[in-house]
Amino acid sequence: MAFETIVVEIEDGIATITLNRPEVLNALNSQVFNELAEVAANLGADDSVRAVIITGGDKVFAAGADIKQMASLGAVDVATSVRPSRIAFDRLENMSKPVIAAINGYALGGGCELTLTADIRIAADNAQLGLPEIKLGILPGGGGTQRLPRLIGAGKAKELIFSGDFINAEEALRIGLVNKVVPADQVLAEAKKMAKKFASRGAVALSLAKTCINEGQRMDLEMGLQYEHKCFSLLFATEDQKEGMKSFMEKRKPNFQGK
Repeated sequence: MAFETIVVEIEDGIATITLNRPEVLNALNSQVFNELAEVAANLGADDSVRAVIITGGDKVFAAGADIKQMASLGAVDVATSVRPSRIAFDRLENMSKPVIAAINGYALGGGCELTLTADIRIAADNAQLGLPEIKLGILPGGGGTQRLPRLIGAGKAKELIFSGDFINAEEALRIGLVNKVVPADQVLAEAKKMAKKFASRGAVALSLAKTCINEGQRMDLEMGLQYEHKCFSLLFATEDQKEGMKSFMEKRKPNFQGK
């Protein structure tokens, strides 16, 4: 896959997407969003890919949206221009395989919102996260007002969005914004270690588990429980379920085929 603003590498069933605009601290613009949307669709349809990592490299994740591109836009322009980011973020969030964000340095504004589309967030001990849009007279427009409260609760989300303040990795861990904090030189290795673990699980069960969680958050409890039961029942028609239970009884590692 050849792109201009991202680099995609696939090894042992794990795809790594690296934002590649270091000259502007990986600022996100319409081209980045279009390329992320395309790669998310491609990887989502590739059965050989079992897990996905998104990162910005060793120095910075993404320092936000490209303000130079946004500054001259009017309301009508924004209504049109926001579509690429919405498509990209929705495709990443709803990908049928686990997505891990490996965060070094700044993850601000749209960069922070991009991490919210991942299932798991691993932060370097030097990471800084925040949604500073309020300081520009706007609000987070890439899902921040919706995904962040669902992750850390409305009160804390309002504090971060209303203030526009950055928080460090340890604070992000404390409030549940990230899953784990590791030394800066270990972020990608830790993400790959976790991705490898996820990739070893039954792909069908993992996909349905992710769907249950994502869709369940949009339902009331009773509907969510019904949806979970439906997915649980469907798995008993898969080869992976038979292999998983057989291997357990035979005291060996399962050999899942994603079927």
